[in-house]
Amino acid sequence: MKKVLSIAACCLAGFTTQVQAQNNYSLYVSEGTSGGLDAAQVIEKYTGLAEVMGKALGKKVTVVVAREFSQLEEGMKAGKMDFVIARPSDYPARGIRDYKYQLVSTSKPDGQCLLIVPKASPLKSIADVKGKRIALPEKISYMSKFCSAELTHNGFNLATEKIQYAKEQGAVLFYLDNLLADVGGIASYSGVAKNLEKTGHRVIHTSQPQPYQPLIAHPKITAAQIQALKKELGLLDDTEAGKPTLKQIGIKEFDTGNNEQRLLDLLKWLG
Repeated sequence: MKKVLSIAACCLAGFTTQVQAQNNYSLYVSEGTSGGLDAAQVIEKYTGLAEVMGKALGKKVTVVVAREFSQLEEGMKAGKMDFVIARPSDYPARGIRDYKYQLVSTSKPDGQCLLIVPKASPLKSIADVKGKRIALPEKISYMSKFCSAELTHNGFNLATEKIQYAKEQGAVLFYLDNLLADVGGIASYSGVAKNLEKTGHRVIHTSQPQPYQPLIAHPKITAAQIQALKKELGLLDDTEAGKPTLKQIGIKEFDTGNNEQRLLDLLKWLG
């Protein structure tokens, strides 16, 4: 009898877990190759946003970390992800273009590639960079693609330039400080960019701005739900209760305007 009860309890627990999963929405988060946080830290960082979203949707939103780019791509393709927010903006952009996801918001300020040099460097503009040794983040990273696109649009032939790829954005500084590169490319929203004055580097070129950290929703999310989300996110920077959520994520505000075309244009710009 006890064995029967034990089996029944296990079945009930499994059923309860399934029901809870069905009653929750998932928010998949990707900070790309430059996040520098472990999974627990990422979950903590976005818990406030998940609570705001849950309030708008009337349903719990659970944060899930997408560590691998392949996981992000395949998850959207298979429609397994209810919501996605990602610093590498090309993934949400493809989610919209290829997998029918819907844009909820982007984040302000926009993202840019910064070309930096040591303070004592004679280089003053992007025109001075041609023929010099360039250090970029990991080749697979979004910002490496972003900076490469900016160079290409400024007349650089990447096949003939002296480009080196560092493991992460912090390592770009190592290349510069150890005279392994003359100029480096980093993200405007990175921790490296926020500490240039302390590290003794200066910016010689700022790329054109592009949409940053889009939040997208699965096609099953209704228009009414999208509007409720936009309303709640749009209010965060106007309330004392909302500002800590923005600060925790590291943005100034959510832009809930019609930026779909900007994201599609980003994919073309990246080439």
